[in-house]
Amino acid sequence: MGIVRLSIFEPDSIMSTLSAETGPEDANNQSFWMPGNYHRTVKRTEDAFQACNDIVACFQERARVERQYAQQLSEWSTKWKPLVDASPLYGSLLQAWQCFLSSADRLSSLHSSICRALVSEDGDRIRTWQKETFHKKMFGGFKESQDFETGFSRAQKPWAKRLKKLEKARSAFHKACRKEHMAREREAHAQGNPDIAIEKQRKIQEETELARQETEKVRARYEKVLEEVTRYAPRYMEEMESIFDQSQEEERKRISFLKQAFLSIHRHLDVTNNESVKAVYNELHNTLMSISEQEDLRWWKNTHGPGMPTDWPQFQEWTPDKKHKKGRKEVEQKAVVMERSVMIGGVRVRALYDYVGQETDELSFKAGEEFLKIEDEDDQGWCRGMMDGGKEGLYPANYVEVV
Repeated sequence: MGIVRLSIFEPDSIMSTLSAETGPEDANNQSFWMPGNYHRTVKRTEDAFQACNDIVACFQERARVERQYAQQLSEWSTKWKPLVDASPLYGSLLQAWQCFLSSADRLSSLHSSICRALVSEDGDRIRTWQKETFHKKMFGGFKESQDFETGFSRAQKPWAKRLKKLEKARSAFHKACRKEHMAREREAHAQGNPDIAIEKQRKIQEETELARQETEKVRARYEKVLEEVTRYAPRYMEEMESIFDQSQEEERKRISFLKQAFLSIHRHLDVTNNESVKAVYNELHNTLMSISEQEDLRWWKNTHGPGMPTDWPQFQEWTPDKKHKKGRKEVEQKAVVMERSVMIGGVRVRALYDYVGQETDELSFKAGEEFLKIEDEDDQGWCRGMMDGGKEGLYPANYVEVV
């Protein structure tokens, strides 16, 4: 009788999964269904906890990058502002250069707010969720991990015992097969060999028959144990999948939360959709597009060129000085008259650009607005003017032209 070799039979659902994903050796060693391999699923809890720590640390570092960038923008703007203000450029071209610096200040504030959002909003949110989701045990580990470990272990313990019993039966069967095989080889060698006595050949045949009988006996025991394992497999699968589904639900919640956390971080970092950033660059672009060669050249002409007012030479009659002593009262009255003549006189001017007064004694006006210049430009480039409503104040002389 020939030797029949058996392979361990397992339910179709298990075998199909294993054969589809791994080779025979990997299937036995790596399969979720094999004893102890559920630990990778249980470990997901600790991995997720550590991932939260890593995510917070990662974006805290990104927050420092944002803070440093904001600081560098502010330092750059502060360094260049006095140099730009004192540059030889003028008019709309100077305003455009200055707008780059003011835009940097606004962007600095924006990136500082991104830094605060990453730390205070996103980081704290993840920390709070982590504390509420993972419950540490007194002696290490997490309650959630222990619950899954206990559930898987309880479901797998009877299965592991049956597999151990099955492996023992399989080894005994294979050992009996090897013994029978060797006996048959000895019997085949003895047959037709005149050097071996008849009695010896008969003894070899008896040993072969005993080996065959032992193989059949062990085979029957192996098949019985295998049948028990096969009958228990559906229950084992059901219990393991029940615990696994609970683990999957917890993992689904973790994935869902971290997805929302990542989206929040993305929303804070995505400056392309930030309305404040759009406003900064739109204003900068509009300022650059407002650079006007004609306006700047006209300003230069009126301020430093032929358009400047001047007192052309005229014939002046000689008049003798009046020689009489002025009383104190007369001097005071003349001073009042002179002061009043300065206030109510003056030259009509038109604003070339918008100007917002930085101090309480400065005027504010829009481009195209007209008012009176009542005092000439001082050595710092400022004039005194009076608006139509009667308000007086200082303004930059190069921001207006004579009407």
